[in-house]
Amino acid sequence: MEPIADSEIKRVLVISAHPDDSDFGASGTIAQWVKKGIDVAYVFCTNGDQGGEESGFTKEEMPAIRQREQRAAGAAIGVTDITFLNYVDGHLEPTLALRKDLVRQMRISKPDRLVCQSPERNWDRIGASHPDHLAAGEASIQAVYPDARNPFAFTDLLEVEGLEPWRVKEIWVSSFAHPDHFVDITETFDLKMKALHAHASQTSHNPELENMVREWGQRNAAAAGFAEGRIAEAFKIVNTN
Repeated sequence: MEPIADSEIKRVLVISAHPDDSDFGASGTIAQWVKKGIDVAYVFCTNGDQGGEESGFTKEEMPAIRQREQRAAGAAIGVTDITFLNYVDGHLEPTLALRKDLVRQMRISKPDRLVCQSPERNWDRIGASHPDHLAAGEASIQAVYPDARNPFAFTDLLEVEGLEPWRVKEIWVSSFAHPDHFVDITETFDLKMKALHAHASQTSHNPELENMVREWGQRNAAAAGFAEGRIAEAFKIVNTN
C-alpha cells in the first residue's frame, strides 16, 4: 500500500518497547521526516533495565542510563519530544492499562502517522520479535483502533484530563515479516548511526555495528529493487480508515 504523502503529514508518533528500538528500526526514515519539518514524538513503553548485560552497569542503574542515551539519540536526528512510560522491561503485556496510556499519548500528540513495532512474530528474524516488541505493537494498534478516536473509550481521558478523541490516519509497522513499503535512507544513514552509537550501553561492545546495520539496510534495498549499494528501512503500511 502506498502511504499518505509526507506533505500531508504534520505530526508523527513513534511507539517502541525499549529505548533504541526506534533507532534500529526507523531512525533513518525519521531523520528524513524531521528534515521535512514534520514534528516527531517518541514514546517508550519500558524502562529498558534488562538491556546492557555487556555494559558493566547494574540492572538498577540501567533505566536512568538508557533514558539519557535515548535523549541523546533523539537529539542526533532532531527528536526532543520523548516520553517514557516506565513499564518493567521484559514484562510488557498488551493490557488495558498500557492501551490506555498509549491512547493518552495519541490524544496528546495528535499524530497523523503512527510508527510501531509488529505485533506478529517474524520467524526469519526472531530478534525483532522480542515479547515486549509484540506487546507494544499490539497495544499500539488497539489504541489506534478503536480507542483513540472513540469518546466512549476510557472516558476519564476526555472528562477528567480534557483529551479529545483523535483519529490516526495511518500506521507504519516496522520489523514486519513481509513489508510493503521501503524508504531509501542512504543519505541519512550517518544520522542513524549517530543515534545508534548514542546507545553506548547497548552498542559499544559491538565493533561490527555499522557493518551489521548497513547489511540489514542493503538487504531491504535489494528487496525493494533499489540500486546496488543503497540502504533502506522497511515497513508495512496500514490505512486506518
